[in-house]
Amino acid sequence: AVFHNPLAVDFGGLGTSRWCHQVTGHLDDCTCDVETIDAFNNYKLFPRLNELLENDYFRYYKVNLKKPCPFWNDNSHCGIRDCAVKPCPSDEVPDGIRSGSYKYSEEANSLAEECEEAKRLGAVDGSLSEETQQAVLQWTRHDDSSDSFCEADDIYSPDAEYVDLLLNPERYTGYKGPDAWKIWNSIYEENCFKPHNVKRPLTSGRVPIPFSGVCVEKRAFYRLISGLHASINIHLSARYLLQDTWSEKKWGPNVTEFQQRFDEVLTRGEGPRRLKNLYFLYLIELRALSKVLPFFDRPGFQLYTGNRSQDVEVKNLLLEILRLAKSFPLHFDENSLFAGNKKEAAKLKEEFRLHFKNISKIMDCVGCFKCRLWGKLQTQGLGTALKILFSENLIEKIPESGPSYRFQLTRQEIVALFNAFGRISTSVRELENFRNILRNMR
Repeated sequence: AVFHNPLAVDFGGLGTSRWCHQVTGHLDDCTCDVETIDAFNNYKLFPRLNELLENDYFRYYKVNLKKPCPFWNDNSHCGIRDCAVKPCPSDEVPDGIRSGSYKYSEEANSLAEECEEAKRLGAVDGSLSEETQQAVLQWTRHDDSSDSFCEADDIYSPDAEYVDLLLNPERYTGYKGPDAWKIWNSIYEENCFKPHNVKRPLTSGRVPIPFSGVCVEKRAFYRLISGLHASINIHLSARYLLQDTWSEKKWGPNVTEFQQRFDEVLTRGEGPRRLKNLYFLYLIELRALSKVLPFFDRPGFQLYTGNRSQDVEVKNLLLEILRLAKSFPLHFDENSLFAGNKKEAAKLKEEFRLHFKNISKIMDCVGCFKCRLWGKLQTQGLGTALKILFSENLIEKIPESGPSYRFQLTRQEIVALFNAFGRISTSVRELENFRNILRNMR
């Protein structure tokens, strides 16, 4: 039964919840439904993706957590110890990753250090073959190309450090209140396409946002940001600090926290909408994975760490995941976006890109370093997914051998793309866990 009495929620963590009765069935702007995604993700994709992300290539992410906030003067940093990020000593990072493994031809990989030095000095080593010289120049130009949806970190900055994502997991840190609210309010208020009559989507008690009169592209943009917000809130609820004593810390699901963020009555109808936006985000990123298969499927492409046998195994697992993504029966149809007048579509697409780029810059204003790390990674991952969807024609023309000049992904983008989707996939899996907990509490 669906309960409508607010007293049915036990704030001690017991009771049932209405959100799970609402988040079912068909998703707006899609041909898909929640149940199909749950079955596909939880039993097919999630286990393989988890295995992939435990490998060296995907666990080390280079990030600059010391960049100043570009939008307001704010030197306040979270003093809570769980906000801290522990970077890797450079000798713990595999040689192949440190020497510039964003380079893809076998020849370039074998000469990675020379390539990296050439890129840094703005010159190309004459001892390299002509093809590799051209590839190095192309990589250099590509860093500033106009197809980027994110403000990427300068990985050559002295402040950029490698972080082991497995040792710095995303979870509840205690970072909340006005500082955290300011970040999300800035993202929604200043950067989201939304109806003018909606002022502050985060204000408690706000009625559901009406989308009548908003074009599908702007609606999609808002739903992506809302879905990302929902996903992050699920992670914080699922890995909550339940016990903190001198002898141990215990992390696990906090049902009360989850209900406060997603219960239909407590959020005045907004919680189930947020969760549907999470599923929408899942479909967008899944579609990008299905589209980018030709880029990774080339014989010359390597996930280069320096351990040849492991690199081959990891690439095979990656291709298995991408083919699985391609097999999903009810993909989002990105052709419904930017399909009108060509001039208007181009203008809207550029607006879309710049808005998202702005959001990626806001991540440098997050006071909690662990939240900043995962915020930067997830926005870069979503930005990379959008870049893939808007580059379909270029991906289809990628040659089987030699460098891909027109479409390129850096190692940073690859690591962000798969880890960001890993976070969303984890959120969908955690929803099933919360469903089961709530069911058992009745």
